[in-house]
Amino acid sequence: MAKKGKKLQDATKLIDRTKLYLAPEAIELAKQTSVVNFDATVEVAFKLGIDTRKNDQQIRGAVVLPNGTGKTQRVLVFAKGEKLKEAEAAGADYFGDTEYINKIQGGWFDFDVIVATPDMMGEVGKLGRVLGPKGLMPNPKTGTVTFDVTKAIGEIKAGKVEYRADKAGIIHAPIGKVSFDNEKLVENFLAVFDIVQKAKPAAAKGTYMKSVNITTTMGPSVKVDSTNVKVNK
Repeated sequence: MAKKGKKLQDATKLIDRTKLYLAPEAIELAKQTSVVNFDATVEVAFKLGIDTRKNDQQIRGAVVLPNGTGKTQRVLVFAKGEKLKEAEAAGADYFGDTEYINKIQGGWFDFDVIVATPDMMGEVGKLGRVLGPKGLMPNPKTGTVTFDVTKAIGEIKAGKVEYRADKAGIIHAPIGKVSFDNEKLVENFLAVFDIVQKAKPAAAKGTYMKSVNITTTMGPSVKVDSTNVKVNK
């Protein structure tokens, strides 16, 4: 553990804690200071000036990263009849109805994302106490409660990530892996930045984006100059 601690200390010395970096610089620096021996996830964190206790200031949604996440998502689909055949054809890893509800109640969680057709939500809702704390509950706001099963699965497999502001008004979202080219990470960052920027609640007052940081798994964070981010239109 001491050796790992020294690695982190040495990596942190490469970062000017008083500086706000341009996004490409922050991403390059985050990659350089990755301290783990595996292909770490690169993540962006937004500290927002919102009050999530108020319904009109809660932020939740999803975005398809242009270059994917670097991770293959295992998709479970809850559906009936023809929609089960559609799910299979679209590449769902698991698909069914009550048998998978029973499996989850029994402690099975070999999946990453759940898609459910609206007519299944009465049954899926029974799993709320189990799925909710894990962030796995399907939600219309993230496109995971839908009859368009093919589109939902396609987006998830292409690199769709969900985001949600926590109680402190912070959003965490992965934007790829350390092994990604810098350009691909920048494109993914811009996609997330753009959608979070556009999600600003009308009721939010004062500074909306209080801080933006790029980090890697177990690595130090790098501050981004959010006032100087140019999103391609």
